[in-house]
Amino acid sequence: QVQLVESGGGLVQPGGSLRLSCAASEFTFSTYAMKWYRQAPGKERELVAAISSAGGTTNYADSVKGRFTIGRDNTKNTAYLQMNSLNSEDTAMYYCNAIRGQRSYWGQGTQVTVSS
Repeated sequence: QVQLVESGGGLVQPGGSLRLSCAASEFTFSTYAMKWYRQAPGKERELVAAISSAGGTTNYADSVKGRFTIGRDNTKNTAYLQMNSLNSEDTAMYYCNAIRGQRSYWGQGTQVTVSS
């Protein structure tokens, strides 16, 4: 059964950092682009960052450029989101998404809360 499992969320103070992980199983991870989305209460889901299947191309939402870094390790079937200089507007549930053509898989999400 295809699985994407996010981890690494939690409570962090403003200005702090977190590293999210997304562990994939039961599909050919290295052939899928990976994306991180987030959704805050009362808001639409927002694309935060994306990385190509081989890792050579990345894209970021303007709101996180220079603060977040997306990465992947295809030998470990894992994608990452390094988040630095966090602020209250980054508070949301974060989801990873694997996509290849019309195939798309989602994780269950991990909560990130930025608060003092």
